This record gives sequence, structure tokens and C-alpha cells, in this order.
Amino acid sequence: MLERFLQQTTFSSQEDFKQHLKINVPDNFNFGYDVVDEWAKIEPNRKALLWTNDKGEHKQFTFSEMKMYTDMTASYFLSLGIKKGDMVMLILKRRYEFWFSIVALHKIGAVAIPATHLLTKNDIVYRCNAATIKAIVCDGETVITDHVQAAMSESPSVKSIISIGPEIPDGFLDFHEGIKNAAPFVRPQVVNTNDDISLMYFTSGTTGEPKMVAHDFIYPLGHIVTGAIWHNLTPEDLHLTIADTGWGKAVWGKLYGQWIVGCNIFVYDHEKFTPADILQKIHDYRVTSLCAPPTIFRFLIKEDLTKYDLSSLKYCTIAGEALNPSVFNTFKELTGISLMEGFGQTETTLTVATMPWMTPKPGSMGMPNPQYDVDLINAEGRSVEAGEQGQIVIHVGKNKPLGLFKEYYRNKALTEEAWHDGIYYTGDVAWKDEDGYLWFVGRADDVIKSSGYRIGPFEVESALMTHPAVVECAITGVPDEIRGQVVKATIVLANEYKAKAGPDLIKEIQNHVKRVTAPYKYPRVVEFVEELPKTISGKIRRTEIRNADSAKNIK
Repeated sequence: MLERFLQQTTFSSQEDFKQHLKINVPDNFNFGYDVVDEWAKIEPNRKALLWTNDKGEHKQFTFSEMKMYTDMTASYFLSLGIKKGDMVMLILKRRYEFWFSIVALHKIGAVAIPATHLLTKNDIVYRCNAATIKAIVCDGETVITDHVQAAMSESPSVKSIISIGPEIPDGFLDFHEGIKNAAPFVRPQVVNTNDDISLMYFTSGTTGEPKMVAHDFIYPLGHIVTGAIWHNLTPEDLHLTIADTGWGKAVWGKLYGQWIVGCNIFVYDHEKFTPADILQKIHDYRVTSLCAPPTIFRFLIKEDLTKYDLSSLKYCTIAGEALNPSVFNTFKELTGISLMEGFGQTETTLTVATMPWMTPKPGSMGMPNPQYDVDLINAEGRSVEAGEQGQIVIHVGKNKPLGLFKEYYRNKALTEEAWHDGIYYTGDVAWKDEDGYLWFVGRADDVIKSSGYRIGPFEVESALMTHPAVVECAITGVPDEIRGQVVKATIVLANEYKAKAGPDLIKEIQNHVKRVTAPYKYPRVVEFVEELPKTISGKIRRTEIRNADSAKNIK
């Protein structure tokens, strides 16, 4: 399968990768027919999805079964009047019905909008009206269905609300009854062009309302590099990416690239994250490949790993936030496995990464994926030299790079603000070293300019997180008449340190940062709080901290 889309499937060096990466893009590509159904045709018994939950249930689906269930789901959706171009929101947590639904929507040319189960009534109303959503498929838990039901009186475009169970409240259709009784699926004559929208995410930005990031039908092919190369997967692997299906990371690690390779995707459906449970699942099911954000690995390394047989685990990747080198080093000491870091956005696929042939540098994102023409530029638009900070941008020629988003849906002004004059501006700042490795600094709006220095929040936060008193922290800049800005640390303390909150602890933390990183980066202002303001996806809202400081006139 992989050979159909990738002219060269193995690479020996970054130079080899840059010169020979070539992805074949068929006309009218459709992931449902050209990948899922094709596997069902050539290897019907190949394992596709191994699902288990925290109740002890498990199901193994083959590609033949995935074709059958996605056909049934597609037929059911068609019977509800869902057709090409219609918007359907999926609030399905980690339930296997997510895979039935998203592939079915691809097959009929409709648009899948994955969403988190943490949405409230107002969040749902906003999304339904912003995207003119026609149907919602959701988990049957009361906390979800109540919010969906409450949103309906203010969501006139929604014609069907569907529950996968266990509860089917009044007003909801029964997903499983629907697909069981659906007529045999007949593929529509006209499904899609490569340029049609197939997938859309509402990004939980740290400022303003969520943006609607629209991707086209060939977006899945952009994840060949994610699965086949960065994850280093083979058809014999069992791969676990820890992510809820409401976030973009799910299709990065639990769908597109993995199934193009033909590996088995492992899904653990759980209500509460418990590090020991994840380790036990790796032990029990012999997971071979793991991808998770640094936060997850921080929890895993605090467990007694000697209790588990992790010998099946061969390769680990990490993304979602910048990696603290201490996490890399500890995991390597405990397991012998290097964490291979990657970077990308909801608007892109994998943009920068540490690939299998590269020697990882703890804390570095790696090197640019040649699928994109990545550059670092300064405020004047000049490419920066080694050691300089610059915004990560993608140069876009006449043809949009494979994997780059199509547009911010229904927001031309916002699209042109981020993507103009042949350049897509990611809004993220990094620097590169003499070897060409990139190192994350922070969001462009979050970089602090103090006494001529440019200070990224992440580098100070990484230093702070090595102090035992610090559970969480956020670094922002506050105005200063002499320095322009000074560094402020907003800190959530560990329970055993809360009684010690005061000038002595502040001084201790400041001195710690001076020892761990360059002294000019230490926080001159320190505030202890009970919790940090966050978006619905867990990103720290530094802008809210800055606004609060401005209102309090903190200097």
C-alpha cells in the first residue's frame, strides 16, 4: 500500500530525505475508498483497530470489518439526508464509532468536525451556527447529551442528533440501530475532488473565538511522513497515540498515516488518565510504538517501570508541546528508548521532526520535514542565522504543500492575515543551531523583550519545572520603564509548598532559575495561584494573565 503513494519508502539521511521524498497524489483521492477499502480488498484479515476500555472490554477489527461498518454507517448517514459537503460534528471521545463515522463521512464526501466532549451548551451553539452543522453524532453519556440537547433550540441548522449509547435520550436517534437497519451502501456517483473540504477543526486559540481550520481530501496523504517515517511504523506494529478524538492529534496518530502503512491502531478508551493503566496496557497488549505529549511522559517516568514488561515497546515519539530535556534523559535511562520529538499545528501535518536516522538533541524539535519549505524569519522578513530567533514560516509556491490547511473557513481576513505574499506564518518562534536543528521558543505574541534580550516562555518554564515546588507555571512579560518588559512567573505550587508561599520561596525559585538557565531570564515578578487560566484543550491562556496584570497595573 505505502508504495502506491511513496516513491521511496526508506531514507538513510536528512539529505536523502530532502532529495527523494515524493508523495504521489491520485486524482479525487478518498481515504475511505483508496486506503480502508483497498486494504479490505488486498488483505481483508489484516488487523486495523484494537479497541479496549477501562471496563475490560476489547474488540479487534480487521480492515474487512472496517469496510463493512463504514459502509453501513455511510448508508445510514445518507438515509438521514447527509450528503456531499454537509457538516457533521463528532463528539465521540475514544469510542470505536469515531472510526466508523469519520471514514463514512469521507466516503459520502461530507465534512467531519471532530470535537471534544468537554464542550458546553454555549460551545456547541457557537460551532453549530459558525459552521452550519447539519448533524451531531455523540457519546450517550448524560453530561454530553444534556449539553447537545440544550443547544438545539439555538442551533437551527442541525437536523439530526445521534447517540452511540449507552443512553439514547428522547430526541436522539440510535446510532447502532440505524447502521444495523441501513440499506446496502451504494457509492455515490460524485464523491469529492481533491480540493473539497473533508475535515475541519475548531482550534482552541489562546485569544478570541476558535478558528475553523479546513482541510481538503488529500490532507491524509500529508500524514504519510507522520506515520511511515516519524513514527517509524511497519505493517506489523501496534501503535498507540494518546489523544482524545476531539483533537487534531487523533488523526495524526490514530488514523491516516497509520492505516496507510497498514499497522494496527491501539485505542484505550478510558475516563480518567492513570499512568499505571497505560503502562499495564502496553504490557498486556504488547504495544510496539507510542506517541504522547510530554505531560504524559512526565507522569510515566514517575511510575515504577520495573513492574511492567515493556520489552515490546520499540519506538516512541513526542509532540503537542515543547519537550523538557530532563524528561528525555529520564525516559532514556529507564527504558533505553529515545523520545523523537515532532512539531506541527492543527493547520499543518508534521512540520519539523527528529527522524529515525537523526541523533536526537533533547529539547530540540529536529529538522524541517521537506514536505514543506520551512524557514525562520525575523520581523524584517530575513532568514535568520544560526543562533538567532525567528518565526517559523512555510514558503508556499504556486501549489499548496500537501498537508497545509485550505483556509480558515468563512474567514478570509483571518486566512490572509496568516497566509499572504506566498508565506504561511505559523505564529511560533524558534531558533536553529549550527547543525540545522530547530529549538522551540514560544508563540510570537508570547516572546518577552527585556533589555534587548528576546526571552521565550518555554525556556524559563522548563527551568522552573525542575524546582520541586512548581507543579505548573506560565511565563509572561510585564511592562518595565527601564527594561521595557520583565519576566513574570505565575506558579501553581505543590501541596507541600503552599504553606511556604512567600518572599523566601520566591527568592529560592528565582535563584534556582538563575542556576539552571541564563541569569537574565529569571522571573523578577512571581505570583502564586491556585490554577492557571486555560483553553478547553488545556493550553495556557497567557493573554488572560497579561490582561489581568494590565488591569491590576502590575509592574
